Amino acid sequence: MKAIETKLKGCFILEPTVFEDERGYFFESYNENKMEGILGYKPNFVQDNQSNSSYGVIRGLHMQAGEHSQAKLVRVVEGAVIDVAVDARVDSPTFGQSVAVELSADNKRQLFIPRGFLHGFSVISEKATFFYKCDNGYNKASEDGINPLDKELNIDWGIPVDKMIISEKDQEAQSFEIFKNK
Repeated sequence: MKAIETKLKGCFILEPTVFEDERGYFFESYNENKMEGILGYKPNFVQDNQSNSSYGVIRGLHMQAGEHSQAKLVRVVEGAVIDVAVDARVDSPTFGQSVAVELSADNKRQLFIPRGFLHGFSVISEKATFFYKCDNGYNKASEDGINPLDKELNIDWGIPVDKMIISEKDQEAQSFEIFKNK
């Protein structure tokens, strides 16, 4: 597995070693010892989640705050997405900066997103099945988020505005300006 640290400290693109032959392919999607070697600590993933969405869907930007914060290891098992991580750690030199990575069933890339980050993705294929591991359970009271179309963050979701499908909850989410001034 090849690990590429993004400009956001602790946020890694992971490229697996894929073995292909006439039968298909095989790759190791997760190895605790390799992750410990990359991160410098052993993540304790406690929950797996999966979603399926159609073209134009944007999910995010979401996070859980405080003691319920989550690190995530995300990948796509069908289709393709633009996956986005935003550094929401107020003491970080990259606070408010983001990375966007295309994850697809074809490229088999994964993104490790540390605790303290906002996360979202847009579906750029006809449909996509998105899978992720979390190192902390879901806690509704700790939910936080930013409108994915926030002008200050200015994220390019790769979807024309008239084709975007965004939940009411995400459309009504706070601005980054309000978030950073809490």
